[in-house]
Amino acid sequence: MKHRYLPMAEQDQLEMLEAIGVEKIDDLFADIPEKVRFQGNYAIKEAKSENELTKELAALAAKNADTKSYASFLGAGVYDHYKPIIVDHVISRSEFYTAYTPYQPEISQGELQAIFEFQTMICELTGMDLANSSMYDGGTALAEAGMLAAGHTRRKKILVSETVHPESIDVVKTYALGQSIDVVVVPSKDGITDVEALTSLMDDSIAAVMVQYPNFFGQIESLSTIEKIAHEQKALFVVSSNPLSLGVLTPPGKLGADIVVGDAQPFGIPESFGGPHCGYFAVTKALMRKVPGRLVGETTDEVGRRGFVLTLQAREQHIRRDKATSNICSNQALNALAASVAMTALGKQGIQDIAIQNIAKTHYAKKALEKAGIHVLYQGAHFNELVIDLKSNVTALNKVLFDKGIIGGFDLGRVSEKWDGQCLIAVTEQRTKEEIDAFVQEVGAYRA
Repeated sequence: MKHRYLPMAEQDQLEMLEAIGVEKIDDLFADIPEKVRFQGNYAIKEAKSENELTKELAALAAKNADTKSYASFLGAGVYDHYKPIIVDHVISRSEFYTAYTPYQPEISQGELQAIFEFQTMICELTGMDLANSSMYDGGTALAEAGMLAAGHTRRKKILVSETVHPESIDVVKTYALGQSIDVVVVPSKDGITDVEALTSLMDDSIAAVMVQYPNFFGQIESLSTIEKIAHEQKALFVVSSNPLSLGVLTPPGKLGADIVVGDAQPFGIPESFGGPHCGYFAVTKALMRKVPGRLVGETTDEVGRRGFVLTLQAREQHIRRDKATSNICSNQALNALAASVAMTALGKQGIQDIAIQNIAKTHYAKKALEKAGIHVLYQGAHFNELVIDLKSNVTALNKVLFDKGIIGGFDLGRVSEKWDGQCLIAVTEQRTKEEIDAFVQEVGAYRA
């Protein structure tokens, strides 16, 4: 059967009408006065045959640029990474893609185990004690971390570095508004958090210090330095981290982080025009009972067999509203499963190998750009992304690149006027030497 649904024939319609005791579909609307019913025809196209409709939709879809046909250097939070083919095979199984929150463990062991494995692998990557069963995405995970910190410390001010993803900063501010929490942005210097500015802003009113690792510009922040500044004032240290980078970088948990959040999109989740994704949320044991969402735990049944259950559930649907720590409701378990399958397929060595490829290819691109006379900003350690200063219109360049089959970088001028002419480019393991060379050649020709 070509289609993945059951079409309704006229006989099916008649049988359903008979089953509910009416003769025709119009009888279903008998309680609505006829004078208020819509009598005309909707302003939509005439119905087409299945073949005609399929062709039309295919033609529309073909107008989209995808990373199978284009070499993408666009990152800024959503990346073109290798996805093991087994990912789609597993998440396409109906017992996973139709499942909701596994309230009944006796019929949800498969999904519960998948979530448990996701939590376990996130803990291994981040170096934290425990992780929840996933969040909406990285931005909302960071905002939830801020709310947790404010509630735990009973303080009303959060410091967030300017080098955190700008959209994540906006989400934090939106969450904080409803809680009357003040969010202060710490300025950056040379592509990383300005430590002197951070120190000057610290006092005993700060609930949390938030940084990104690697940060929005691809630079590696000195977590050990920032951790000391935060903890001297008994503020919580919150780190938003690309989980793939933790295949080679020291885990934030080993550097004193209290909360580590991020987006699992690099593991088996396609770009999909920016979502849906899967956020992760990992904490120290001391914060276990304040984690938003829910946690899956391992147990044994009455005859000693290994099993899985929802252990801690902090949503108001599960406990008294005044005790709830979050109203996170959406179930991102399918994307968490995709990430789990990808991480399992790659293994520890595979994740490390891909992370190293990201570093190597980014450094190759950096050297090639500099050799072509293109100014690369920020010379510190970096992962996956770098910033180039074009001193010209980035949007115009991206149009030229697009015509050459290349998706260009992110225009930083969209974030702030002070970054006009600057472009953030991502070089993942998917990019070949030929694609990187072609990108550099086109950028060089545009600036010439």
